[in-house]
Amino acid sequence: MSADKAQVENLPMFQAGPSPSHHAPSGQDFTNFAAILSRNERIKDAKRLKTFVELRDKYVSRKVLFEDPLFPASNTSLFKTRKAPPNVVWKRPRELCDNPQFIIGGADRTDICQGDLGDCWLLAAIACLTLNEKLLYRVVPKDQSFTENYAGIFHFQFWRYGEWVDVVIDDRIPTMNNKPMYTTSGKKNEFWSALLEKAYAKLHGSYEALRGGNTLEAMEDFTGGVTEYFLVREHQKELFQIMKKAMQRGSLMCCGIEEFVPQNRVVRTPEGLVKGHAYSVTGVEQGGPDGVKIRLMRLRDPWGVSPLPTIKASDWTSLAQSDEEKKRLQPVEELGEFWLSYEHFQANFTRVEICNLTPDTLKDSRMSNWTVTVHEGRWVKGSSAGGCRNFSDTFWTNPQYRIKLSEVDDEPHNGEKTCTAVVALMQRERRKESYMGPAIHPIGFFIYEVPKKFHGSTTPLSKSFFQSTASVAKSKSYVNLREVTERIQLKPGEYVIVPSTFDPNLESDFILRIFTEKKSTSQVMEEPVKEERQQQEPRKLKLDQHPEESEEDKHFRHFYKQIAGQNMEIGAHELKIVLNDAVSKYIDPKEAVFGLDSCRSMLALMDIDGSGQLSLDEFKLLWKKIKQWQMIFKRYDLDKSGTIRSYEMRSAVQDAGFRLNNELFNIIAMRYANQHLEMDFDSFISCMVRLEGMFRAFQAFDTDKDGVIKLNVVQWLQLTLYA
Repeated sequence: MSADKAQVENLPMFQAGPSPSHHAPSGQDFTNFAAILSRNERIKDAKRLKTFVELRDKYVSRKVLFEDPLFPASNTSLFKTRKAPPNVVWKRPRELCDNPQFIIGGADRTDICQGDLGDCWLLAAIACLTLNEKLLYRVVPKDQSFTENYAGIFHFQFWRYGEWVDVVIDDRIPTMNNKPMYTTSGKKNEFWSALLEKAYAKLHGSYEALRGGNTLEAMEDFTGGVTEYFLVREHQKELFQIMKKAMQRGSLMCCGIEEFVPQNRVVRTPEGLVKGHAYSVTGVEQGGPDGVKIRLMRLRDPWGVSPLPTIKASDWTSLAQSDEEKKRLQPVEELGEFWLSYEHFQANFTRVEICNLTPDTLKDSRMSNWTVTVHEGRWVKGSSAGGCRNFSDTFWTNPQYRIKLSEVDDEPHNGEKTCTAVVALMQRERRKESYMGPAIHPIGFFIYEVPKKFHGSTTPLSKSFFQSTASVAKSKSYVNLREVTERIQLKPGEYVIVPSTFDPNLESDFILRIFTEKKSTSQVMEEPVKEERQQQEPRKLKLDQHPEESEEDKHFRHFYKQIAGQNMEIGAHELKIVLNDAVSKYIDPKEAVFGLDSCRSMLALMDIDGSGQLSLDEFKLLWKKIKQWQMIFKRYDLDKSGTIRSYEMRSAVQDAGFRLNNELFNIIAMRYANQHLEMDFDSFISCMVRLEGMFRAFQAFDTDKDGVIKLNVVQWLQLTLYA
């Protein structure tokens, strides 16, 4: 038995209490243009997925200010679980100040001042984004303003699960007492940061959904990069160099002090650092004369509050060796941004979050071209949500992905020729559904070397393989982050990656990204869908023929005569009577009673001539099938409860001669399992009947045996209705 065990680690979300108030001057009120577009027309506009320019030009030409019907200026856009304060008023920037501007003098980190939302994690990521102009203007397009072609409509772009999406909003923002409730800029008439926050809130369903989170997910949404997090206590020796190289490569970085903080309270260290709060890392420096090494960190607080200084003036002069360094290391004048020594950073901060714009290692100065493959999958309870390695009965049912590594890296790792891979597993967090912060599961993955005898096969590895084989690599721990990332070195060969949630039966969609320094191939491991059994046809016998009848056959003939007509054929209602009588006599009286719906499906399966009736010989063939399926059922009903667990259907279906893929197993679990993720005998037989019937129908239509059929709507309805 393998000794592999998985550990779960719950990471707190940054959700410190409300920041100090930032006052915006009240401006002259402006009256909106009379709305001449109906609400239905505006909804159609939004749902047609028109480009931002098309929408803007339409509203400019009609001299109408855009009002977003999909994210209206109402309480539903603010909160989903509670009522908004009664004095909230949605206003456009022109109603709040004179001469509103989208961006003034270039967007920078001083333009981000937190309001009362508790989304410091998001604002810390935005502050990091401003350090890279190219990235910033990908997220915040510059082709918009409050003057030229103004129609009250703006747009922002975010990377979401493998693609960039354009989010269109109107410029109405929530205010109280004529002041913005949430993010503002240090410049009172600048609004790009407030509108960016609104677009991100729309993406997640409401402003409330942004309360609490990790900067990693926001940084990833701004870049599409690969995220990593580091616990300061576990990386004391190499963390400074990791952060320094990350800064040199343009990676986004944030940090925080993880500690439980009561909601709506602000807890500070003696120096004024806020616990449970997210800070942006805006500078990492090292230097000093004559071999004296001084390490400095520059951080920014989204609240715009600086702690007590911890760096002496002499530190600046001893560190700076040139005019360029003096300029770069000059004391910070902006509120909320400050320098501190790395030693002081280590003593206070507990966590660092880094978003790498490329998967190039932070521990290596080489730049590489990477091969990237992306797989989309999902965990479905009762089928493919098998949980981590601790749950050996179900772990093997998780999706499996095979990766083939054939080319070694240019440079050896610890003296060995290896292949470097970065594995990034992302789950679809559900802020929109949960309303209050992200609904995410602890996730992780294990990696196994594939035995040579299985090389080239796409068949998923079995339960016994995982119970007897140790992994060669895995994620550090199962963490409640949207994405977990691990950098690994493996010998050339074939490997299987098994992503999972920590506990079984936790549902989510996910994306698995695999980066390799050299060429690699990867694919999902699935059985080719097929039937491996020979179809049996009933023998056509005359009514007076009784060749070698068993006692069971005689019983059926006698019972048939009692309930059927002279032609010895029965319908679904009579079949239900016959089957339940047969189950009580020849299988097990404790088995579940067959229902009328399952009997109709059985009749459709065996009704070769389409008469809607079943002959005695057709019934005998059906009964033979049922007894075979019953033997399989009992094989997995180990506790004799009359039910089997839904994940055991994978093995049961294979024993019955059907080869299905993950998506079909997911459908079976959703269709036939009860709320306890179990199947009774009736549901099991109904599933077997449906599988055999659909395979038989497909084969009948596939006349040229090429694995493809073409049906018109009448044929499709005939096939699906009578099944």
